[in-house]
Amino acid sequence: MSESVALGIGQARELALAAMRGRGFGEAEAAATVEALLAAERDGLPSHGLSRLSFYLDQAASGKVDASAVPRVESDGAVVRVDAHHGLAFPAVAQGLEAGYECVARLGTAAVSIARSHHFGVAGAPVEAAARRGYLALAFSNAPSAMAPWGGNRPLFGTNPIAFACPRREADPLLLDLSLSKVARGKVMLAKKKGEPIPEGWALDAEGRPTTEPESALAGSMVPAGDAKGAALALMVELLTAGLAGSHFGFQASSFFDAEGEPPGIGQLILLFDPARFSPGFVDHAETLFAAMQDQPGVRLPGDRRYALRREADDRLTLSAALVAELEAHAAAG
Repeated sequence: MSESVALGIGQARELALAAMRGRGFGEAEAAATVEALLAAERDGLPSHGLSRLSFYLDQAASGKVDASAVPRVESDGAVVRVDAHHGLAFPAVAQGLEAGYECVARLGTAAVSIARSHHFGVAGAPVEAAARRGYLALAFSNAPSAMAPWGGNRPLFGTNPIAFACPRREADPLLLDLSLSKVARGKVMLAKKKGEPIPEGWALDAEGRPTTEPESALAGSMVPAGDAKGAALALMVELLTAGLAGSHFGFQASSFFDAEGEPPGIGQLILLFDPARFSPGFVDHAETLFAAMQDQPGVRLPGDRRYALRREADDRLTLSAALVAELEAHAAAG
């Protein structure tokens, strides 16, 4: 078997959906998950793309993920509570956002808190979707422990991504999407699968020494972005996500990357604001700031690179042959 396989987007979609059906996922839950993973592939983010699906499916097979879970959504004023029921996060995020849009349209703001959840992929995806509807949006998620508190030597916090999107006048939204570690842990996992080293400065081993070996990094601790500041922000995200949702903090959550143990049971928070309720001229006002930024040579607005990669993407994906074989095996399991 060759090392890679080229598939059209449609072929990849059907293979991924078949694999999810084979593991007992419902049509709506499978569709929400597969579209999110394909979007990551098109945006040049393969560490959050279809490579993740084999982990999800192995966990469904072991019971660590509940393939039959259907999210429950409750609204209380501007607060939307979503229980993912230990299923995958993507359908919970999608349903929570729909309820959040109803709240923000009525009240000017909404907070979507998602409990007993799982890895939610590209943090920028839900906020970009909200910004395209005209809303300011922030998203936070905690994750299984991968970073020690500053000054400590034992991972307690997740890499805890933060994303923000702002609508623009006749342009793609401004989009910030970052992990609170120097790099997302998924990049280390991808390097491990490829048998490649990681750059120095990404991670420490279990003894707190810099390492370029993915295995040592995964057994140790990711380096926080901004050192002490990044660790402090990771603590904040733990409280906004798992704290508000009553879910597992990072040190209580099991791994996203194996099929052993209990469900991760983490939390997410998405905040939505209708800028017109605060200042009717917000979008035009924001454009003056963006114009001043772009007036300086070499400045690129956050999100522009991702949109450029999306526009340049063709309708074919190059996937590892091993991944394709894994998805085919899951599809046959049904």
